[in-house]
Amino acid sequence: MIQPGPILSKINSPADLKPLSPEQLHALCEELRTFIIDQVSVYGGHFGASLGVVELTVALHTVFNTPYDQLIWDVGHQAYGHKILTGRRDDFHTNRVYKGLSGFPKREESLYDAFGVGHSSTSISAALGMAVAAEYKKEKDRHCIAVIGDGALTAGMAFEAMNHAGVTNSNLLIVLNDNCMAIDPNVGALKDYLVDITTSSTYNKFRDEIWKMLGRFGDLGSNAQAFASKIEGGLKAAMLKHSNLFESLNLRYFGPVDGHDVDHLVHIFNDLKNIPGPKLLHVITTKGKGYALAEQDQVKWHSPGKFDKITGEIKSKVYDKPQAPKYQDVFGHTIVELAKRNPKIMGITPAMPSGSSLNIMMEAMPDRAMDVGIAEQHAVTFSAGLATQGLIPFCNIYSSFMQRAYDQVIHDVCLQKLNVVFCLDRAGIAGADGPTHHGAFDIPYFRCIPNLIVSAPMNEQELRNLMYTAQQDDMGPFSIRYPRGQGTMPDWETPFELIPVGKGRLVSDGEEVAILSIGHIGNYVTEALQLLKTVDLSPAHYDMRFAKPLDEELLHQIFKKFKKIITLEDGTIVGGFGSAIIEFMADHGYSAKVIRLGIPDQFIEHGEQIQLHKECGYDPEGIAKAVRSLVGVVLK
Repeated sequence: MIQPGPILSKINSPADLKPLSPEQLHALCEELRTFIIDQVSVYGGHFGASLGVVELTVALHTVFNTPYDQLIWDVGHQAYGHKILTGRRDDFHTNRVYKGLSGFPKREESLYDAFGVGHSSTSISAALGMAVAAEYKKEKDRHCIAVIGDGALTAGMAFEAMNHAGVTNSNLLIVLNDNCMAIDPNVGALKDYLVDITTSSTYNKFRDEIWKMLGRFGDLGSNAQAFASKIEGGLKAAMLKHSNLFESLNLRYFGPVDGHDVDHLVHIFNDLKNIPGPKLLHVITTKGKGYALAEQDQVKWHSPGKFDKITGEIKSKVYDKPQAPKYQDVFGHTIVELAKRNPKIMGITPAMPSGSSLNIMMEAMPDRAMDVGIAEQHAVTFSAGLATQGLIPFCNIYSSFMQRAYDQVIHDVCLQKLNVVFCLDRAGIAGADGPTHHGAFDIPYFRCIPNLIVSAPMNEQELRNLMYTAQQDDMGPFSIRYPRGQGTMPDWETPFELIPVGKGRLVSDGEEVAILSIGHIGNYVTEALQLLKTVDLSPAHYDMRFAKPLDEELLHQIFKKFKKIITLEDGTIVGGFGSAIIEFMADHGYSAKVIRLGIPDQFIEHGEQIQLHKECGYDPEGIAKAVRSLVGVVLK
């Protein structure tokens, strides 16, 4: 186990920070940064975001009385230092490991995790709710703090929350962690605005004067109110020359300040504790601070996996043969290939160009591929607007993030039958990111929407063909879901094949039992069939490819031949693909025994994909077990 430094080893809760001297706080920051580097290099995980907020984390826990004071991190991958300082240091090696600590703040894990934050831009709304509750309960001494990255601030929900906060008297502090980065570099006018306000000589002159005045509050006595008015008047005068977005929302703005000066941060937070009402502190940080390679390439070092901390070499598993590209990379190269043929194709992603591999198109065709920021709702309706003008947008959003734009899919795309192609990356069990990122629900929530085609490829070649099919004229709303990871190498030279919408295929014929799968998870069936050969069972396997519309012609053949059916999907079985098959069976008067395999009606924790598939019962052994159960074969 990695050993912490001498000061960090004695920090078991934020209370242990209170008596430390300024010199000891400086030393603690260095030890905490070193501990994070050591841990992530050996065990993997998110990296750059937490390094960038070490001083901010130490200052917040030194000044505020957590967990009574509510501290929310947005997005949660910047909270590693927070976890280490709040009693989880000795267990931190289990971070993101099966049955270990979550990679994000999680209420069930610690009282110090005031709110679960795996998706971005929720912190201000949650903190405001807590602050209003504290005001209602007469808890005048309770502070509610939202630490929000500037990338997360691009989401509409953050603006909605600030708009609301400005008309309350709640004791809310918003800490804007400004490092010009989300996972990828930030985009949009807000980024330019923050750069402008950071570099404005006029604004910074008033900022410096304000902080000098605040430092003198203790000596003013009865003149404090008049002095505060002078400060406010000066601030407003500055705003005439440099309009401030946050002040216009009635949030008292302070900053920008150096987010790596722990002494100054402690001083500032102590001052802000005594200023009532909603306020915002603008803090400038460097993502990856303290590890040169992470500072130089912040995208690569957002979540690098295990690495050699001395050389910076990122460690990868050794395989006996070349690996197939990830599904996301097949998407990235295929959309460029298709776009060269079809000038109508556009690429859209909400702040995930590298995660979705749309960055390949953004580099090759910068005028036809756009990152719209952390704004899933906007991404969908923006795509709808493109589609009204005859273009064919491929809107690439992680399955779990698409949940945030559900009304837009229904109201703005499907109701109007617009030709938008939704590519849902990270569909199914996503792995170590856990329940906030598992793409468990997209089949049910898309299957019930009229006019929407719902498909999933079993391999990368089928992904290419489904993308080719989806960009045909007048296809209407079309969704393609695919998982994190890789399967088989596509044949890049094979011509594209048009897949008839709603048509499945027989993968392997068999007897007694039919296995109906959708998506990449169907590849487990091959291994399950090998296991079943030992007991002389040979089920048939069908790759259905579409959850909507179903291949009814093929299903009639299946139900006439088989009375024992297994459905297999990498998603929730509640309302999912298996439910669609049972609905078909009931609607057409068939009778069969059906076992549905997929994610059960519960949130699945984090871990390796195969571990979680096994836990849910649909790994190859689970599939073989379900077949044996149907036919009554019991292993000795």
